[in-house]
Amino acid sequence: MLSALGNAFKVKELRKKILFVISMMVIYRLGAFIPVPGVNIATLREQLFGGGVGNVFDFLDLFAGGALRNFTIFAMSITPYITASIILQLLTGVIPALKKLQQEGNEGKKKMTQYTRYGTIVLALIQGYGITMYVKPAVEDPNFFNLFLIVISLTAGTAFLMWLGEQITDKGIGNGISIIIFTSIISRFPGDIWQTLKLVRAGSISILNVLIFAVLALVIIAGIIFIQQGERRIPVQYSKRIVGRRVYGGRNTHIPLKINQAGVIPVIFASSVLMFPTVIAQVLPFGWAQGLADILAPGQPFYLFLYALMIFFFTYFWTAFTFDPEDVAENMKKYGGFIPGIRPGKATVNYLERVVLRVTLAGAMFLTFIALLPFIIRPLTGVAISFGGTSLLIMTGVALQTMQQIESHLLMRHYEGFMK
Repeated sequence: MLSALGNAFKVKELRKKILFVISMMVIYRLGAFIPVPGVNIATLREQLFGGGVGNVFDFLDLFAGGALRNFTIFAMSITPYITASIILQLLTGVIPALKKLQQEGNEGKKKMTQYTRYGTIVLALIQGYGITMYVKPAVEDPNFFNLFLIVISLTAGTAFLMWLGEQITDKGIGNGISIIIFTSIISRFPGDIWQTLKLVRAGSISILNVLIFAVLALVIIAGIIFIQQGERRIPVQYSKRIVGRRVYGGRNTHIPLKINQAGVIPVIFASSVLMFPTVIAQVLPFGWAQGLADILAPGQPFYLFLYALMIFFFTYFWTAFTFDPEDVAENMKKYGGFIPGIRPGKATVNYLERVVLRVTLAGAMFLTFIALLPFIIRPLTGVAISFGGTSLLIMTGVALQTMQQIESHLLMRHYEGFMK
């Protein structure tokens, strides 16, 4: 792996991309320490993370990399962008105009990106206003100008992160939004490890508990890699065609269907969807809203049920969005390809749909198991570390995707990659 990383830095273009991503990650972490003006941090922490109502804010702070706890300009992180993306993708399935726009190639993609940006700003303003009203007791001088300044600062921070993510995607390696989330989660590593060591020294937890947690974490990471790399290969045969004196086709290939076609997207989407109404519920000054917040607090039975249900839904939804059996069957038929034993046309479409349904079920079950596992492990081990199965899933998934992109760059230049 070290030699492969050395090879990556030997390629000038690849080296620039890697250094660009690292520099953007550093800028993000520096911005996470720029405070929002006019807020008493001690009072805010007591309000958000004290009194037994901090569960959802602890979860939000995980994706914000500690920025919410310190109430910096990146306190809302990139969650409004993720929520806007989810809403737009759902609308694409029910609004024909958006569906048509999505199929228009690069121009359609640019317009969809623009709509996502507008949606992000609107949601950031709404979420920023809600959080500002909720933490109003912590504002030192809660006049209109100061409250407006806080809302604008939070919205600007989210808008900057959205731009930062797009720059990483365009000029760096990997998906920019995923890398920002990866950076947020991994930034909690040193503090969590130090806190765990302090608990061990104090005798609150034993070394055995920490070792059990570490072994389970390694098993989870190994399982994630196994599932992420696993695929169902559907054989495809192309018939021979004679054009003039040339013979085309006649080769055998396959369609690689990944077990986890959706990657880490379902977990991120499910977490964001569950966080958004919970934050709104906690902001509203009504008794029923607080009751809803308690029911949807991470770790509660109803929360776990909805979390599992949404992971299943988004796994199938995103897989259907990225893999269209009808398009695949049509392209195969167009170029003279067929699946051995399956008639071209509708029969091929039905076969592909059945295979995708079964393969996606395995991926959805795995994602759900990994996401829910920490809620079982934590009471058993007593290790109250902030990153669990969901965090490990996101970090491992993003790291794998980034390594695969570096791998493809290296192989194009005849270097050995990470995966041999």
